[in-house]
Amino acid sequence: MLTLPNLLTLSRIVALPLLAFLMWWPGWEAGYALAFALYCLMGITDYFDGMLARASGAVSRLGIFLDPIADKIMVAGVILVLTAPGRLTGPYVGDVHVIAGLIILVREIAVSGLREFLGGLQVSVPVSKLAKWKTTLQLVALGALILAAALPREQWIHLVGLASLWSAAVLTLITGWDYLRVGLKHMD
Repeated sequence: MLTLPNLLTLSRIVALPLLAFLMWWPGWEAGYALAFALYCLMGITDYFDGMLARASGAVSRLGIFLDPIADKIMVAGVILVLTAPGRLTGPYVGDVHVIAGLIILVREIAVSGLREFLGGLQVSVPVSKLAKWKTTLQLVALGALILAAALPREQWIHLVGLASLWSAAVLTLITGWDYLRVGLKHMD
């Protein structure tokens, strides 16, 4: 049950409070630099837990259950902690970038609920390639926004983070609609 892939998945969940602590102090650039390094390490474990599980034949129900939860906890935690000190603000439109974060959070919750509902009906909804791109853009966006706080004089990093966040939000809406369309076919 506690195989190496599952331990890697659990490490992402356990690391989130430390990540949040490092990002909690708005002017602490060194904290954000450490948070960026930890965030990258968490992303690497996300890649390796699945790869190791498949390669070693150690895919488990616990891993299948925990992996998407760990991903969602990490994304939600980072979005919330970036929002609190106003890191999701940008030129011309101010705080409107929080809406991109909200779109991502709402979709994650809705798709989780939909998957749970469909699971009870024995209906599987596979992850699409577009959803994988959405996840990649999300992770790049959040990483860039963390790094931008560590390097505040490099405004372009912050702009890349915001642009990637909006791109992820658009893909979030598209993939969320795809999942909802499948789910609606199984509802009375």
